[in-house]
Amino acid sequence: MTSGTMVRAPWKLLREVRGKTFEHDVIIRLGGKVAKRKKRLSKAAYGTSHTISLAEAEHVYQKGAVRLIIGAGQSGTVALSDEAAAYFKRNDCQVELLPTPEAIQAWNQAAGAVIGLLHVTC
Repeated sequence: MTSGTMVRAPWKLLREVRGKTFEHDVIIRLGGKVAKRKKRLSKAAYGTSHTISLAEAEHVYQKGAVRLIIGAGQSGTVALSDEAAAYFKRNDCQVELLPTPEAIQAWNQAAGAVIGLLHVTC
């Protein structure tokens, strides 16, 4: 898996992945590619990016992924909608929803077909 470090800033978490620092939420693909999270997919459904919508779940999931590690923010504010949870279950993808610091530790220890979503902005 991709290792990294995290540094606290007064208002957000800065996440370093493969030597690049991100000040925005990221998704990590099966091949290790890091991309900006498309929060607007959840904001359109719920008015907030703190609830992951079905549309965002469909965007995040990759065929073959068996595990999704979600960093839910410093205090765990992000949640899955019922529809998103059902989507991952239908695709046999286990979801771990953890506060971001714990999710980073889980990511660094993970092996196999794992994808990630890290909420680092609060």
